Amino acid sequence: MVEKTAVEYKEVIATCKTLFEKKTRDYGTAWRVLRLPSITDQIYIKAQRIRSIQEKGVQKVSDPIRDEFVGIINYCLIALIQMQLENSNKLEMKFEELEQYYDRAAKETFDLLQNKNHDYGEAWREMRVTSITDIILMKLLRVKQIEDNAGKTLVSEGVRANYQDMINYSVFALIKLKA
Repeated sequence: MVEKTAVEYKEVIATCKTLFEKKTRDYGTAWRVLRLPSITDQIYIKAQRIRSIQEKGVQKVSDPIRDEFVGIINYCLIALIQMQLENSNKLEMKFEELEQYYDRAAKETFDLLQNKNHDYGEAWREMRVTSITDIILMKLLRVKQIEDNAGKTLVSEGVRANYQDMINYSVFALIKLKA
């Protein structure tokens, strides 16, 4: 089953990367102007829309919630890229230049998933997508609190680990929605 998860995970990330590449070619890297709290808020909007649709059982804008999970993944990867580029003022970057940062952040997040999936025994497969949404929202609230505390924590993992967890939970949701 762990092997199956690795294949499914890589398929989801490949889909997300393709969209990221196309949007980068369409819009450039305007997102480079965003500070991490702004990226966090963008992710929050997407997660809140998913929850709202799940609770109401109906949506008025046709964009499927699958697209919102893809958006969460890509915005979390953008946050991780911003962290890698924190000493760079360069706003406009070509996809070919960004690809290495995207791939590095995605691989580190996949490696984290592999380790956690080993320890937890693929428990996520028994979770409801609504619970995954709630966990993503909880992680967003944690990130916002850490950001409001200027990044300082006493015993908790930092924003980076929370972004990675949100990526992994979003991948799980997409795998479950596909099934």
